[in-house]
Amino acid sequence: MADASGASGDRGPVTALATPIRLDYRFTAGTAQSRTLRGLARGKFIGQRCPVCHKVYMPSRGSCPTDGVGTDDEVELPDTGTVTTFCVVNVPFAGQTIELPYICAQILLDGANISFMGLIQEIPAAEVRMGLRVEAVWVPEDELGPTMASVRYFRPTGEPDADYETFKEYL
Repeated sequence: MADASGASGDRGPVTALATPIRLDYRFTAGTAQSRTLRGLARGKFIGQRCPVCHKVYMPSRGSCPTDGVGTDDEVELPDTGTVTTFCVVNVPFAGQTIELPYICAQILLDGANISFMGLIQEIPAAEVRMGLRVEAVWVPEDELGPTMASVRYFRPTGEPDADYETFKEYL
């Protein structure tokens, strides 16, 4: 069957589309986020503690979502933590520089009360598990910057796995 232009419609379904696209935006970090970003530029994780419930947030938020009060107390956290949840990624994407499969995990730093996303490497995907103890692998000092890209990935520490009870509320 021909369409209005006279072309045949027997080409099959469209499975990919390449088109030029661009999205420009600016992000201005607030005071709390700037503390975290400046810490990353020094190879450090900097969080903030709530003066009421004493929870530590990394990345810094500027206020406690539970108590609604400002979090001005800075806390330097270690670069070790626990995998709380994870995903094995097997789907390739354009511009990919990491070998499949790879692991994207939620990392709960020791002393923190909120997890954040990070890559897990230096371990076969089939061996990654909840409770796995990990440490940050930073870029070389001359490549550090105010970005999470200052952390290349996390790798196993070799310590015994964390007990489920110590991280279950962070799933």
